[in-house]
Amino acid sequence: MPQQSAGLLMYRCVPARAPGPAGPGLLIEFFLVHPGGPFHARRDAGAWTLPKGEFEPGETALAVARREFHEETGQTAEACGAREFVPLGSVRQAGGKVVEAWAFEGDWPAGAMLASNTFELEWPRGSGRMRTYPEVDRGEFFAEAEARVRINAAQAAFLDRVAALVAERG
Repeated sequence: MPQQSAGLLMYRCVPARAPGPAGPGLLIEFFLVHPGGPFHARRDAGAWTLPKGEFEPGETALAVARREFHEETGQTAEACGAREFVPLGSVRQAGGKVVEAWAFEGDWPAGAMLASNTFELEWPRGSGRMRTYPEVDRGEFFAEAEARVRINAAQAAFLDRVAALVAERG
């Protein structure tokens, strides 16, 4: 059975200079996080992701997504303005991991700092030295075109699904 993760994709609609898919004069921005640690330190394009994580025994996918959002950002979805979670389905990443996601419209709380859980890793490999790294080292909103460059390629389908949802809702 492939690894499974669940996550939340926060988005916001902001004024644009020209009409966009969010409506006349609106542009969609997506909140993405950059994985912490040495493996992604020098990677940018294709390395960003929605806040997500793996299941604990007995957890539902949405419970995982909400927990992981909090663990990786330090904020609850509700503190970011979430009123509803819209299912976006799932995607299979290149390594085989299946990611299930929900979208919510929200914004980062004014003045709040990103605060991520940490993990330990032997680094450099074989050195015997354990180091602590944040699960994510950055989080920010990107306009749709930039988000498509930054996000893990398989997860770009979630951007499409949110754009279609926003267009449908008008």
